[in-house]
Amino acid sequence: MREKEFRHVPVMLAEVLEALQIGADGTYLDGTFGRGGHAREVLARLGPPGRLLLMDRDPTAIATARETFGKDERVRIRHDSFAELADWPETAQGLDGVFFDLGVSSPQLDDATRGFSFQAEGPLDMRMDPTSGVSAADWLADAPEAAIADVLWQYGEERLSRRIARAIVARRAEEPLRTTAQLADLVARTIGYRERNKHPATRTFQSLRIHINDEMGALEKGLQGALERLRPGGRLVVISFHSLEDRVVKRFMRGRDGQPASRRHLPPVEAPESAFVALGKVFPGERELADNPRSRSAVLRVAEKRR
Repeated sequence: MREKEFRHVPVMLAEVLEALQIGADGTYLDGTFGRGGHAREVLARLGPPGRLLLMDRDPTAIATARETFGKDERVRIRHDSFAELADWPETAQGLDGVFFDLGVSSPQLDDATRGFSFQAEGPLDMRMDPTSGVSAADWLADAPEAAIADVLWQYGEERLSRRIARAIVARRAEEPLRTTAQLADLVARTIGYRERNKHPATRTFQSLRIHINDEMGALEKGLQGALERLRPGGRLVVISFHSLEDRVVKRFMRGRDGQPASRRHLPPVEAPESAFVALGKVFPGERELADNPRSRSAVLRVAEKRR
């Protein structure tokens, strides 16, 4: 299993390294260590004065980080969400680059005991940090029907969210949903196969995972933390895997998060200058798509903090 973990393919590796514009004496933060594919190559480009700060919510990822990089004096490691990066004293001196690879990692998807995937039966957990918070099974056991429907619609854009929520509540009255297979089968029987080459439960699993881990809240806080800690000229590099994440990242980099909307018949609201210069977005190339199908929905955005 460990050999498989270390052979996972980091998404858009060359593009990330180019976007970060790594200097040998710089300080960089990888907020989503995963299994270290990106971090390893960043570290290879640092000289003795350089520093690499590693964070991850997943204790298994942190164990790998400590085993692989724990003896390198240039590396510091913290078990925490990147949402808390500004509270880590190691970032107080400033950062030259911040990198987030959002969503669930391949090792998490491939481990049935984590409950992220319906491809194999496992406990319905979905927590990125299994040592804290509420599992998906426990949340579904108590959440009101309307709350379940709202989560499925808001984070999965599931058009049949109310029907699925109603089926979940009816099922739990008979017996609790405890495994990924139980939930996937229930959703499939409730709404049927509507989209070619997509399991009916895809949106349900995505939305529950995002909710259980408060991924959108963590993203917004993490982006703000990156703004606070990046030095002028520092780079923010983010890989997103669905439109909800990408929309938040795009607006933040362009300085439009929280901007009041213009009102009809009134002069347009003048937006304050963004703290970042958005440098564009990049998609995986054909070779990467062939080698790593999981990269097909990835989009990388880059921004530079104004001097």
